[in-house]
Amino acid sequence: MPANLATALLSSLLLLAALPGQVSASTGNDDLQDTIRFNVSPNGYPPYLIVEDDHLGGIVWDVMSRISERLQLTLEPLKVPRKRVDELILNGYVDATPRAVEWTSQPERFLYSDPIVQVEEVLFYPHNRAFEFQSPDDLAGKTLVTHLGYYHAKLAELFESGRTQRFDVVGDAEVFRYLLDSERFDGAIADRLVGRWVIRNHPYMAGALATSQASISNYSLRLMVRPELTGFIHRFNSELTRLKASGELNDILASYR
Repeated sequence: MPANLATALLSSLLLLAALPGQVSASTGNDDLQDTIRFNVSPNGYPPYLIVEDDHLGGIVWDVMSRISERLQLTLEPLKVPRKRVDELILNGYVDATPRAVEWTSQPERFLYSDPIVQVEEVLFYPHNRAFEFQSPDDLAGKTLVTHLGYYHAKLAELFESGRTQRFDVVGDAEVFRYLLDSERFDGAIADRLVGRWVIRNHPYMAGALATSQASISNYSLRLMVRPELTGFIHRFNSELTRLKASGELNDILASYR
């Protein structure tokens, strides 16, 4: 056999021998190995995520802790600002973040878990100022305090058209401080449970704030992950179903209400 033909044949055999290992390695990349890098954000999102110095807690953190342990994964918290987290997930530096599908401008780029907990956006306003709110149209001509980086899908047209003005601040407690400290603001948008948590930890706000009975929106807070983590999402959903069925999730929720 000519030397060059023998060399070509040997190269082909070596390539074929290598293929199963390469396929296996590629398949393994669609799942986590032993660590899940989870974004808690620099300031958290209490009571869903609580970040206080080295202490971490909150509804979603507790759920993640229990499920990660059962999946034999090390839970690694990362404090990534909201504006950076999407691209860092897609680039593989972050594995997951809590998110509602409706809060993401291009949700089709990611995978989402089953709902963990419901998030109800409502209107908070000073107790001494009457504010009738039944639908988004009632917010026309108003100036609202909002959380920096949050996308409010049901109010997008009002904000984009300028019929309603938004004033962005950083931090959930700051949303209410700005509302109470200035008469230029008519109200503030926040999750009902977040608002209760803030008031619980700032008692002076309790008598100063009222809350609309009607909701601005209701969303499911889920785990948002990079699109190749199909195996992890399947396993996460299975454990989440067990948490719900056993009553453990209700116990977690009750401890933060």
